[in-house]
Amino acid sequence: MKRIVTVLSLVAFAMVSTPTVASASVKKGQKIYKKKVRKYCGFSGVRFARQHNQDEWEEIYDDGEFPAEMKRICPKLPLNKIKKSWWKHLYEFTYEYGEGGSHVPKC
Repeated sequence: MKRIVTVLSLVAFAMVSTPTVASASVKKGQKIYKKKVRKYCGFSGVRFARQHNQDEWEEIYDDGEFPAEMKRICPKLPLNKIKKSWWKHLYEFTYEYGEGGSHVPKC
């Protein structure tokens, strides 16, 4: 009985202490921008992400205006070509590399 309690305690501790996997990825967003968006914008991911600072990107995304803002920056971008599951990744990419961020993307 003592052994079962110990094992269960260890399993519970492992579950609590393991960080959750993020639902969106900066790297996936960068890859999506590079492969699917850049050709419509005609400029690099650096130039795109630096259109706003991180706080502005966050506000745009939280207000639900992220697709419209992407269209404003890249008028030739057909929004119907962007899968619904890609928006969060693209946001994470723009937030990470937005003006004032310390990283520079490779695209």
